[in-house]
Amino acid sequence: MQEFAAPAAGGLLAGWVAGDGPRVLALHGGPGMSNYLASIVDELGPNYRVASFQQRGLAPSIESGPYDIATAIADVAAVLDHLDWPTAYLVGHSWGGHLALHVAVARADRVDAVLCLDPLGAVGDGGENAMDEEFMRRTPPEVLARVSELDEREKRGESTDEDALTALRLVWPAYSATWESGPPCPDDLRLSVATYAGTLESIHAELPRLEAALPYLSVPVGFVAGAASPLPPSASIDTADRIPGAWVEVVDHVGHLLWMERPGCVKPALDRLVGR
Repeated sequence: MQEFAAPAAGGLLAGWVAGDGPRVLALHGGPGMSNYLASIVDELGPNYRVASFQQRGLAPSIESGPYDIATAIADVAAVLDHLDWPTAYLVGHSWGGHLALHVAVARADRVDAVLCLDPLGAVGDGGENAMDEEFMRRTPPEVLARVSELDEREKRGESTDEDALTALRLVWPAYSATWESGPPCPDDLRLSVATYAGTLESIHAELPRLEAALPYLSVPVGFVAGAASPLPPSASIDTADRIPGAWVEVVDHVGHLLWMERPGCVKPALDRLVGR
């Protein structure tokens, strides 16, 4: 991987690029989470030129805000400018897939196509409430008790980034198809509570406008959803139904972390989108 630092408003966005082929910009989820997408290069890198970057809010990228949709879109454009990529295929996971749809609406001139991997949807609440309820259902009672303690600290304004990371690590198995079967939480995972909170507020504020724009999207869009993800496949299906020509592939027995739980399930979808 070749590292880069792309100038953006307020500082630099640190990223990497690897592989050879059509240009792909991979957007990680979160928001406010460290970039965990290096493992996707194993699947895409031999056939694609894949770049990714740490989104605003965590080092080594800009840690200061604003943490909102407009800034996140501008940051994507800044990375493409630095790479000297006039356009790219956007592959976004979770929040990253939601962001990719915003970029496709606002900057269609920079987007060849969008592949959303088990994304937060763009219809209604995007599946957010259903995901929260499913996390509760999947998580053992003793784990929920500890998470509730950390939630109470957050409500009192005493929560830290480390508390949030501890809570995420506790519920991490709920992302997978079964509590016992999924990949472990990455050792180097980091969180920014301020980035998460600010971006989530902007996501909620912008959802109605994004939903209204879906029928006018002018770039090809595909979705890959995990049938056993806590984020219901309906979040992808309902969103795709509003986008002309969009399609959805639902992968059986797979949760939210698609390429980790079933290596090889993402590349065919990207090949389909690219037209290979």
